[in-house]
Amino acid sequence: MRYKAIVTLSALLGTVIMLSGFMPKEDKKASNLKVLPKDISAEDLDKVMDGFKVALGVKCNFCHAASKDDPKHLDFASDAKPEKEIARSMMKMTNRINKKYFHVKDVDGPKALLAVNCITCHRGQAHPDEK
Repeated sequence: MRYKAIVTLSALLGTVIMLSGFMPKEDKKASNLKVLPKDISAEDLDKVMDGFKVALGVKCNFCHAASKDDPKHLDFASDAKPEKEIARSMMKMTNRINKKYFHVKDVDGPKALLAVNCITCHRGQAHPDEK
């Protein structure tokens, strides 16, 4: 009798755990977005940030300051580091170049292959050559 109860409870618990994986996850909304769209999805924001990391050969803490509450974590909304404002300026600059010279409006469109982006100049370096 006790064996059946344990098996039944285990099966129920396993089912609940498996089904919880299909529950919609609450999307954390980014704050303090000044250049990127305010309604950008967390997934798209992660893709953009991953692109920055690769293009500049840096980690998140290059632009994002440590949290005052817990220095082991980053405060993504903070503007404490000047690199974050530089990144915003660079994003505006590349957007202007792409609009004016390459007529790129859709980042995923066919003309996006011509687009200027971070890696165009940085090529995996935090500070590109000034030649």
